[in-house]
Amino acid sequence: MITEDHRLAIQYKYPNLLEVDDNLDRLIRSIELLSYVNPLNIEKEKHKFFASKYAEDPEFKYPKLKFDPYKLHRLFYSQRLERIQDTELKNLYTEIIYYYANMVQCIKTIGKGKEFYYNSLNIYGTPTEKDVQNAKFILHFNDEPASVDMEKVFSTEEAKAYFEDFAASYEFPVNIKYATHIAADAMVSNATKTLLIKRNARFSQNQLLTLANHEIGVHLVTTFNASLQPLKIFSNGFPKNVETQEGLAVFSEYMSGALTIKRLKELAYRVLASDSLIKGYSFADTFDLIHNQYKLNRNDAFSITLRAHRGGGFTKDRLYLSGLKKIYRRYKSNKSMDLLLTGKVAINNMDQIKYLQNLGLAQLISFNNLAFSENRSNNATLDFILNNLK
Repeated sequence: MITEDHRLAIQYKYPNLLEVDDNLDRLIRSIELLSYVNPLNIEKEKHKFFASKYAEDPEFKYPKLKFDPYKLHRLFYSQRLERIQDTELKNLYTEIIYYYANMVQCIKTIGKGKEFYYNSLNIYGTPTEKDVQNAKFILHFNDEPASVDMEKVFSTEEAKAYFEDFAASYEFPVNIKYATHIAADAMVSNATKTLLIKRNARFSQNQLLTLANHEIGVHLVTTFNASLQPLKIFSNGFPKNVETQEGLAVFSEYMSGALTIKRLKELAYRVLASDSLIKGYSFADTFDLIHNQYKLNRNDAFSITLRAHRGGGFTKDRLYLSGLKKIYRRYKSNKSMDLLLTGKVAINNMDQIKYLQNLGLAQLISFNNLAFSENRSNNATLDFILNNLK
């Protein structure tokens, strides 16, 4: 944890940098994309879609914006970066401003079809040919045999108790709340340091282990590590950090022994659903691809399709598999993950983080991922797949 003397020394030496960092923190807090892109009427539209025999595309409704996009854009670009004398730091914060200005534009166009999709591409990109080939390669493998660990028998209340018990090993406070309007069964709200559980969801034993290691073991670990850094951008997120952060989170599933072929295939379906967007597929077309051609059950196929089509075309999900591939290769090369856990950062930020550490503007992690050190992975088929991704 940063000491008061250290904080005062930074304020004395880098007053202009901290002013920009503080200003951006106030602006970025209001634009957590996932809080706007998740539809409000998922269950109603799911029922209608199934009743239409998968023919009528859902009409999703989204939360109203709590900020003025034009005003926010103006405030981003009014930051006085010329007062930051260090060129490296100035370039970093210029990149950050461009990234979040794009994020504002993305949120502004949620629900506006292709307009949102093209803005989404700016931030998350689209699957490469290798990504699609990797996804299809994974789908050739059979799921594990059915087991009691895969049966969804646990309630949200039991899930909450499980997560509280799991989090006790991490020595940071975990706030857990129930939520209705989220696409996943559980997710972390970085802004409020809260683990959200989807109300009325059911969980299997394996899913609880998976979510605990994914959401608490990485997303909350990086949230709390970031909160102890001198610069708030570690909490708000460096540009294009999602691939690395989600790669770490799925790798945590792998190292805990929770990752299954079925789960890996879910990530592959997400890539194919994201790829369908660039081909111009409608919601019904993507659902047909996943459900009828690849034979995924209709509830899971709807969830995959929803995640890709929400907002008008959201390609974030394509990054989980490519992120896992990069983190797994890093692990096989015996490289440390510590820098990647300092906050919401990306692999390509590592030199910048080291530079910030040398200036006293970043510090070593306070919380680590327990699965990384315990390493309970023992699935030879998973290792074969991960070693052969292109």
